[in-house]
Amino acid sequence: MGVNGVLLAIDAGNSKTDVAVVSRGGAVLGAARGGGFQPPVVGVGTAVDALAEIVARACAEAGVPPEFAHVAACLANADLPVEETELRDEVLSRGWSGSVRVHNDTFAILRAGIDEPRGVAVVCGAGINCVGMTPDGRTARFPAIGKLSGDWGGGGGMADEALWFAARGEDGRGEPTELSRALPAHFGLDTMYALIEALHLGRVPAERRHELTPVLFRVSAAGDPVALALVHRLAEEVVVMSTVALRRLGLLDEPAPVLLGGSVLAARHPQLEERVRALFAERAPKAAVGFVTAPPVLGAGLLALDEWAEGPEAAARLREHYGA
Repeated sequence: MGVNGVLLAIDAGNSKTDVAVVSRGGAVLGAARGGGFQPPVVGVGTAVDALAEIVARACAEAGVPPEFAHVAACLANADLPVEETELRDEVLSRGWSGSVRVHNDTFAILRAGIDEPRGVAVVCGAGINCVGMTPDGRTARFPAIGKLSGDWGGGGGMADEALWFAARGEDGRGEPTELSRALPAHFGLDTMYALIEALHLGRVPAERRHELTPVLFRVSAAGDPVALALVHRLAEEVVVMSTVALRRLGLLDEPAPVLLGGSVLAARHPQLEERVRALFAERAPKAAVGFVTAPPVLGAGLLALDEWAEGPEAAARLREHYGA
């Protein structure tokens, strides 16, 4: 047990990292924010080096050294057990605590939205992922590393699909669609051919492709059947992942929360939400569908409190701090 008897909560996503030093009574003693956590890009050691700098700032605010009773680290790119083990070993090597649990960052979003560690969450941001948990420690999850692991959807995937259908709609290989005009227009271009050329030659940076996902939803809302079909397929993926996770945990036939989060789902696009709810009504009618609005670092903090069997008062205090 760390000298201070306090807990460390980490939510490290692809774009940003939040760290909180939390007392075992649920008080946030210090916090800090930093950049994204991307070990596949920079390497595990370098990624945790950057994490250590954020932890140091949170400790400075809390007025404690980096020594903790427990570390709950919810990390992006911890998609496979072997990756969790590698990341856990690297965190352990920093000497913050002898008690470290590494979770995929989707678990932080799930735990932030539920009163006990029981339920399922689907996160659709740049990519798509689904996890579930029960109070006895069982979990359900998917590799969630893209097409290789059977995934479809996410903001990046939706943008790519929109480009594919728009290109074929313009050149005659596919069904005509308003996407063929709207996607290039977003970048001030007249045709899909011009957009294809601009993306291929780097005049429009590849990282800007995600800007096309909201365009897809606008075109769908205006009644374009090709765009609407993509939105409905995303709804299908959300519900399929959820029902599989519920079934694995034995929750499909009993009331259980299913939480939706990430930038695409949190935008609450009416056509997507209506289709998701309709499919749940058919396939998992007892699921209580909701949306996560609380910050994921709250979920990491609750997971840390769960590990130390703190009472509901501690969890309530932590939730109050984050306005959840």
